[in-house]
Amino acid sequence: MESLESELERARALDVDDIAASIREIGFECTRCGACCKAEADDPHTATVFPDEVREIQRAAAGMEAPETAGDGDTATTGDETEPNAETAESYDWRDVARPMPYGISEGPEGPTGETFEWALATDHCGDCTFYEEAEDGTGACTVHDDRPLVCQTYPFSVALGGTSQPMGEAVDDDGVVRAHECEGLGRDISESEARELAAALKRRTVREIEEAIAVRDEYEPTDADGVVVHDSEGAKRPDGTRVE
Repeated sequence: MESLESELERARALDVDDIAASIREIGFECTRCGACCKAEADDPHTATVFPDEVREIQRAAAGMEAPETAGDGDTATTGDETEPNAETAESYDWRDVARPMPYGISEGPEGPTGETFEWALATDHCGDCTFYEEAEDGTGACTVHDDRPLVCQTYPFSVALGGTSQPMGEAVDDDGVVRAHECEGLGRDISESEARELAAALKRRTVREIEEAIAVRDEYEPTDADGVVVHDSEGAKRPDGTRVE
């Protein structure tokens, strides 16, 4: 099996123009049907969100400004970026944004227990994304649209490199790299600039997913903590986003 490091090199070498061409060939326009934001049958909506994306959504939902960025475009950190600050925590809790990915979690006699390796966007009592709103005419909207995670920015597309990642969706290019999931917005006209913007986000997401996987692997340490533990790229955490000591 291809190593994560090798797959990361391949992800970083992806050509945005090639991805954009594949997207333009099939075409896409969001119809705001909300299907990708809602539960399917008895399965709650499940969308992967990275730790820093959780904090971005916390800030957005709480009406706070994002931190200043360094000149190279990287977020300037204070050395304590793994914990939400007090003002954000008071107004919008980590658990209002994300929940432990359910895979690996089971219901024990004293509540949920187990270890998992990702965060998923929080859901409401119907199983829909908690940030999804629907108008009377059925048109959907995201209340944190400008700060939505990469997985939402790039739906219904994904990239399959043929290494450790598992191909999902139908191939839309000859090499089977760019995949498209079922969506009523497929087959609609998309401009060259919009396709390139989507392609660039898809490449960022592909790189981030592998970088996160490498960090999770490197940070992982077994724990005997009770309840649910989420192992993410920053270490072991409780469902409220605080670290397991």
